[in-house]
Amino acid sequence: MGGKGSGRKAKPVEQHIRLGNPSKKKLPNKEQLSQVVGLPITHVPDPHRPLGQTGRELWDRIWTSGAGWLSRGMDAEIVLLVCEATDERTRLRVKLQQQPDAWRDRRALRELDRQIISLLAQIGFSPADRGTLMAGQPQQHTLADLHKRIAAKRATR
Repeated sequence: MGGKGSGRKAKPVEQHIRLGNPSKKKLPNKEQLSQVVGLPITHVPDPHRPLGQTGRELWDRIWTSGAGWLSRGMDAEIVLLVCEATDERTRLRVKLQQQPDAWRDRRALRELDRQIISLLAQIGFSPADRGTLMAGQPQQHTLADLHKRIAAKRATR
């Protein structure tokens, strides 16, 4: 019990920075963090399975906007899965527009939406997951600042 590797994993440095470093852990300074720059993608890889128009557009958007953190070797399959799911979602929406009473298809569409959101989060395309990948600025809110904002909000009523 309690051997090597047990316990909670350490928070990423970016998360410490966003929270204002409450544990007072020694963190790299801003100059060191600013040196880490995502490289622009020069070539969008081709998908290794065929995609429809919607899926191909998403494929290109993901690889161009996520070039700083996506790995062609490791993330290509997840990107391909989310693009295929997007193609399937497009086909389901067309079918539902033609047959609005098809409740099974509507349920399948909602489940597919959840899968797409989950897959996008796995590759860093949700605000929470992207925050763990990129350094953000800590928010310094004091209690006095909170009281000022509450008073200002009440004054506008």
